[in-house]
Amino acid sequence: MRDLSIYVHIPFCAGKCRYCDFLSYPAPEREKERYLELLLQEIEKQSFFYKDHRVISVFIGGGTPSFLHAEAVERIIEKLKHNFIFENSCEITIEANPDSLTNHKLSVYFEAGINRISIGLQSADDALLRTLGRIHDSRTFLRAYEGARQAGFRNINIDLMSAVPGQTPESYGNTLEYVLALKPEHISAYSLILEEGTWFYEHRKELHFPTEEEDRALYEMTGEMLESYHYNRYEISNYALEGYECRHNQIYWTRGDYVGFGLGAASMVCDVRWSNRRTMREYEEALRQPEQECLRDLSACRARFGENVQYLSRAEQKNSCFLAFA
Repeated sequence: MRDLSIYVHIPFCAGKCRYCDFLSYPAPEREKERYLELLLQEIEKQSFFYKDHRVISVFIGGGTPSFLHAEAVERIIEKLKHNFIFENSCEITIEANPDSLTNHKLSVYFEAGINRISIGLQSADDALLRTLGRIHDSRTFLRAYEGARQAGFRNINIDLMSAVPGQTPESYGNTLEYVLALKPEHISAYSLILEEGTWFYEHRKELHFPTEEEDRALYEMTGEMLESYHYNRYEISNYALEGYECRHNQIYWTRGDYVGFGLGAASMVCDVRWSNRRTMREYEEALRQPEQECLRDLSACRARFGENVQYLSRAEQKNSCFLAFA
């Protein structure tokens, strides 16, 4: 059987962070409920094409998956397990923001089989969190992290961000020390990238961003500090204790098979890459279309997903490590 990774996209969040260009937005409860039903339909309908695969990793990302009710996440996991063959040691990750995590959610996640959680701290400096447009503070994060440990999670990632306006080497170093003291199994340390359409991009002339040299110095500081605590850098921005490298990340970077469910979710199977529709109306319309005989054929993919489908040559695949999650 071929190995398969699954990505599930939850596009909802409380509000856009100032740096975010992901497919995410606030939505009323009714839209979230409708989306869940469509997502479960897609999972069930598409599972037919992956009977010769076994699932070795699942990544529920967004948006803010923890913004959903715990029972909604539980239904997603149940639907996946009912329709796919799972490896016994399958890594199942959920992304979460500290402000939306509760002890109840953490308990439901763990009981449902989620065994890895990625928590978005970004900075331990509350002033910088406000600059980023985050709605949590460092105390809220700490409660969420401790709650995850108490719920039974033994594989936790913490997201960090450098090159933030107003950030100094000292403040960033303090954040690294704060996180290292918690001893998470995995740390993702990203450098802020100005993306068109974001609040930061629109206000870039009013803000002071670190220079490329300063950004590089923060990157080198990250590597040196984390290495001294036995974290191995196995990707550009990802560091892990031995044995805790994110399996889902590795699938993307080694060009394994992965399928994405939900709005805008990307897939690549047998060298064919495609992505789902990006609006609720288009997504719902696509799900009403009759099933194609085999979506691994390029023409069949285009018939279902439109022209946003590409057959990757081996050379192109070497340059296509375009999706790296925490």
